[in-house]
Amino acid sequence: MGKKLSLRTELLVNLAFLAAVALILGVTTVSLIEALAPDRALPFTLTVMALDVTVFILFGRYLISRLVLRPLDRLVAVTEAVAGGDFAARAAGAETQEFDVLAERLNRMTDYLLDVQGQLIRSEKFATVGRLAAGIAHEVGNPLGAVGTYLEVLRRRNVDPELVGGAVRELDRIDRIVRGLLDYARPHEEGSAPIDPSAVLRSAYALLDAQGTLRSCQISLEISDEVPQIRGRAHQLEQVFVNLLLNAADAAPGGNVVLGARPWEYDPGRALPRRAGDATREVFPRLANRRPGRIEFSSGEPGVLLYVADSGPGIAPEDRAKVFEPFYTTKAPTRGTGLGLAIVARTVDEMGGVIWVDTAREGGAAFKIFFPCAHGE
Repeated sequence: MGKKLSLRTELLVNLAFLAAVALILGVTTVSLIEALAPDRALPFTLTVMALDVTVFILFGRYLISRLVLRPLDRLVAVTEAVAGGDFAARAAGAETQEFDVLAERLNRMTDYLLDVQGQLIRSEKFATVGRLAAGIAHEVGNPLGAVGTYLEVLRRRNVDPELVGGAVRELDRIDRIVRGLLDYARPHEEGSAPIDPSAVLRSAYALLDAQGTLRSCQISLEISDEVPQIRGRAHQLEQVFVNLLLNAADAAPGGNVVLGARPWEYDPGRALPRRAGDATREVFPRLANRRPGRIEFSSGEPGVLLYVADSGPGIAPEDRAKVFEPFYTTKAPTRGTGLGLAIVARTVDEMGGVIWVDTAREGGAAFKIFFPCAHGE
């Protein structure tokens, strides 16, 4: 699409064209009248002038309405919708440069407000659930230790080993939940430093591969050679991807899992990230609830896109925000506590990144994480 004309140029060109046409028609008409009926030249001249002025006014009104008033009304309607809480409202493009730029700035402001709202909600949720988790873990921890002591006493008294073993296993499960709550609630105070995310991803893969955990699926690495450094904590980021890889392997037994990292410029949601094997770049309108953002990021912020994709059943769009909430899980009760992704989301947020879920090219879920570059390092 070519560059749009400015409002001033549109008005000047159209009005100049109208004036030129009116002048030519007026001069031609007066010349004909003087040649054919010179005694009626003055009345006809006044009539033609009146018609010219009327047409000029009507056409000018049409131009002002089409180029100024209608775009302005549309912008006002979108502004009122956003002020009323409808952050999905977006201003359409206009015919002229000025209103087109104004619509783009209004949409950018709405995106910013949406990011601020989302970040505030996430921060409040993290804080509230963190306090609740810490309280529950503390209250449950003491009686849990006492129950463990009683079970040890029963074991020494030769109570049925099968019963004691079953109780110990369930107690261990409760202990894992309590530890998960503490991990979720505990603030991570160790300082961050510049790290190479591609090295961290390779380390997480090597750790699980050495244990044979990933033998049930076909895993491939899509790690670029020129991934910039980010600020973070290597051990915690490794744990994030260990968790995501384990989830992907569980979701796609016998299927495909992809672990990837590449340079990427932050996009708040107007287009889906593409991978190297994708043939075309499709553009989608932003959905207000599809991708989280951070108010520190502007569109085009240079950074790194990290992802784990699988060929499993995927996650329904309406459930994608829930997967990062504590105790939400699609696994069987004995196979998961529902805290893993909540801890992942909190870790990513505390390290200054954003995480979201999309549909993978393989058909399952794609967990994607963006971190900005470590500037000035």
